[in-house]
Amino acid sequence: MTWDCSCFNKPSRDELRTLLSEEEFRVTQAEGTERPFHNPYWNLHEEGIYVDVVSGEPLFSSTDKFDSGTGWPSFRRPLVPDNIVTRPDRSLIYMRTEVRSRHADSHLGHVFNDGPVPTGLRYCINSAALRFVSKARLSGEGYEEFMALFESES
Repeated sequence: MTWDCSCFNKPSRDELRTLLSEEEFRVTQAEGTERPFHNPYWNLHEEGIYVDVVSGEPLFSSTDKFDSGTGWPSFRRPLVPDNIVTRPDRSLIYMRTEVRSRHADSHLGHVFNDGPVPTGLRYCINSAALRFVSKARLSGEGYEEFMALFESES
């Protein structure tokens, strides 16, 4: 079963304030940034996928996660590229590229051109914008199509 975006209707800001933690709301709805090294996923090494905390749309996989030394979860590439939108971010002195989820329009973080091979990209993502679904829970939560990512070749 593929995550079905046609079933998702983004809740109102008032509803989101009750559904999300203060930090999740600040990051996803107000383009906030959480503190580095003080977030749940920067050092998580468990197998699974990361989904949008608002919509559940699949975004990243632990198979593409790497330690960038920044204190935020970093990924080489999106799990489902169509679920990611990028746009220019001129909020600082220098130009960055913001990363957002397509269906929930959640602010996720930024992408940089200083990542490892093969992509050369570093998707630097706020943990507060994500929900981790472990390999053991993929099928039960409707993400069984991603189980193949974690099956060892014999």
